[in-house]
Amino acid sequence: MRYLIIGLGIYGSNLAIDLTRMGHEVIGADSDPAIVESIKDSISTAYILDSLDEASLSMLPLLNVDLVIVAIGENFGASVRTVAMLKKAGVPHIYARAVDPLHYSILEGFHVDRIITPEQRAARDLVWEMSLGTQVESMQVADDTYVLRFGAPAFFNGMRYSDIDFEHDYGLRLVSVSRYVDMTNALSMAIRKARIIPPESYATTKVAAGDVLTLVGTLKAYRSLCRMVSS
Repeated sequence: MRYLIIGLGIYGSNLAIDLTRMGHEVIGADSDPAIVESIKDSISTAYILDSLDEASLSMLPLLNVDLVIVAIGENFGASVRTVAMLKKAGVPHIYARAVDPLHYSILEGFHVDRIITPEQRAARDLVWEMSLGTQVESMQVADDTYVLRFGAPAFFNGMRYSDIDFEHDYGLRLVSVSRYVDMTNALSMAIRKARIIPPESYATTKVAAGDVLTLVGTLKAYRSLCRMVSS
């Protein structure tokens, strides 16, 4: 796919480089010559331009990319005005970064395809990690519904999965359980690979250190779980 990223600060630059490494064509733009100079050899094309200048913005291939990502975060006004001009130019698909609730609310009014909140998501994941005592991967799927994937808390170690009623006790639905097993690859090298534990085995399978749970539920439900495992 072909992406245009406007705003090549820390977030925008990392996004641009990672997308390029995945085989996508990435065009970047930023008003800071030093930033453009530092990234120009890592992505397809990099432009020095002020996205607040409508004439300069129109020089970018706005309608010849699959998605335009406005990664500007620090300059609230520049972000909003850039999105406004992209909408005026008829750009069909736009992602935009928001740094606070007000910024988010204003971007909602432009009806962009997605509003990105990396700082808030990172902070939320860290809070959950500290509360659950394990690494957490999260995805928000609705206004107050989250899918969390995390290592089984030590609180449950030794309990049979069939004896843990996540839905009744916490208001959460267990989607899957995976366990890492030792195996060898085609080169006879030792590796560890995650295997899904089938639900029909829950009656005889006990929670072990290293098991990974995937759950879905509300923020209130996860708070209930956190209080229990940390008490």
